[in-house]
Formats: sequence, C-alpha cells, structure tokens
Amino acid sequence: MSTPQPFYIDVPQADLDDLAARLALTRWPDELPGAGWDYGVARDRVRQVAAYWRQGYDWHAWAARLNAVPQFTTVIDGQQIHFLHARGGTGLPLLLCHGWPSTPADFLELIDPLAGAGFDLVIPSMPGYGFSGPTTGPGWDVARIARAYAQLMARLGYGRYGAHGGDWGARVVAELARLDQRHVAGIHMHGFVAFPAGDPGQLTAAEQQRLERLRRWQAERGGYAAIQGSRPQTLAYAMADSPAGLLGWYLEWFDDYGQHAGAIGSDQILTNVTTYWLTGTAGSAARLYKEAAANWAAQPGYSEVPTALAVFPGDSTIRQFAQAQHNVTRWTEFDRGGHFAALLTPDLLERDLREFFTGLR
Repeated sequence: MSTPQPFYIDVPQADLDDLAARLALTRWPDELPGAGWDYGVARDRVRQVAAYWRQGYDWHAWAARLNAVPQFTTVIDGQQIHFLHARGGTGLPLLLCHGWPSTPADFLELIDPLAGAGFDLVIPSMPGYGFSGPTTGPGWDVARIARAYAQLMARLGYGRYGAHGGDWGARVVAELARLDQRHVAGIHMHGFVAFPAGDPGQLTAAEQQRLERLRRWQAERGGYAAIQGSRPQTLAYAMADSPAGLLGWYLEWFDDYGQHAGAIGSDQILTNVTTYWLTGTAGSAARLYKEAAANWAAQPGYSEVPTALAVFPGDSTIRQFAQAQHNVTRWTEFDRGGHFAALLTPDLLERDLREFFTGLR
C-alpha cells in the first residue's frame, strides 16, 4: 500500500518565465470580420485573457491558497493521485469530484464553510489531471476512476462517506454509488445527464426544453468531445506547446460558448489553465473522453444509494431519466448559476450539499 505523502505546490520560477515568454510570442490567427463566436471562441476574448495571464495573473497567490489546505499524493492502481484533505470534525466525510477542464481549485470557496460545518473533505485531482500527473497507461475510464476513489477513501479510514460531482465528476460518483454502495451514504450531482432509453415518454415543457438542449449540444457543441473522444493525441501537441492554444480550447467551455463570457472570473479560469500548463496534463486529461467513449450513452444498473440532484440553468438533467438509474431523494432547481456551479454560485452549491449530507449523518 502507498501511504499518502504530503504534497506542496512549488513551481520553479523558470517555468513561469517560460510561460510568460511563450504568451508574449503568440502568433494570433486571423478571424472573419464580425464573426464573433460563430466559428469558435472569439479572438478578442482570448487575447484579453491571455494579456491578463501574462501581465496581471498571480500564480503564486493562488498556489498559496491551495497550499493553505493540506495536500497529499498516493499511488492507487499504479497511478499517482493528488488530493486536498481538509478535516472538519466528526461529520460525514465528503468526496468532492471535479470534471473537465477543472481542478480541485474549483472548490476553494466551499472548503471553509463545509469544513466549518463539520465535514471532512477529500478533493482529488482526477487521474491524468493536474497534480495527479498524466496517466501512464490506457484504461482509465469512469469505472476505474471510481474504483480508485473508493480505495482512496478506504485508505484514509473512511468506512462511510458521501460524494459530490459535476460534469465528469457526476459520472464518477454515479458509478461510485454502484460499486461501493456499502460505504457510500449518498451522492450529490449537478450537470448530470441521463440518456433516455427508447421513447422518452411524457415530459413537461421544461423537460422537453432540456432534451432539446441536449440534442442541440450534441449537434452544435459536441465537437470538442468528439475530437477528445477519438484523436486526443493529435490535439495534445498544440495544447502542450502553446499556452494561448490551451487557453482558447478551455476558454470556450468556461465562457459557455460566448453565452456567458466573463461570468467566471479570469483568476479562477487561469488557475485551472495554469495548472494544466505547468503539469503538462492537458493531453492526458483529454484522453478520458476516449477511454469513456464506449460507455458514453450506456444504460447502467439501478443504484439504491440516496441521490440528490441540483439543476442549474443550462443543465440538461431530466428527472424521470435520472430516477430510472438512481434513488432520487432530493431534487433542487436553481434560477442562477450554471455548469461550473462551484465557481458561479458557491453559496447555492454549499448550502445544497450541507442540507443534503447533514440529513445522512
């Protein structure tokens, strides 16, 4: 067994100087007049954030915020796993799982209030993401990540725990509830998509809109997932060599394809992007899409674990589809926030987590 080892973020200044130099030498592409976001992320938006990245963003300050939380690494199934571990007391331990292209930094605003409410928090970097380092072999799909997280919680001595996730994190905790149900007290998800099996049946007007949004996403916005799900290595060369290229690829998602550009602060976006740049894990993170592609729309078995679903504006979560897979005991719809709920509305997410998991202690 690999005993968790203390970890501290300490990036050589030479790496930060190299980043700044590469940003200064960016070769910007042309753009059709008046195109805006119609052909992809708008050039002016990328240039704006890139200029701030080079001249205003303070990596050291954000690394200090992360270093204020105890961090560790351990090896599970041959893969290094990095995680934050904030102890809160005798409450139910919580596993908080990020998605793509996020890192544990997304949860910084939730740590103090949840730990203050008595929850121990375990916040891993997904295998292949950020400070977990690149995956070193194939097969790191959702099920394997869930097994690694179950082993991590057991290694930390937690016999009963709750789990939260959004984006890929939602798929991971959904799988975790199935494979480790003896120890998982409950799961909480947002950004969760359950695909209909056959005829979707009767849907409310709001659910019809969500289903149409899901179909539109697959047709109009799923290109990044198709590339990462089929040829991630080809994309990796550009992301490993060009910080502006990496920023553009990630910024489109953080900015919601231009629909909410600037809703997430540049510092929060750049903390994620800088982490991927400094660890060289953008290509490795993209591989998850290929590893998981075979089971993307599979119909999993039913989970009895108590499940809470938080639905934020823009989510395509449909209750009857989710209830076909999970024991949904809490359903909350919010009128503000979005896909990156921990960054957009940490207050709403923290309250929903606290209320749901307090009831499971």
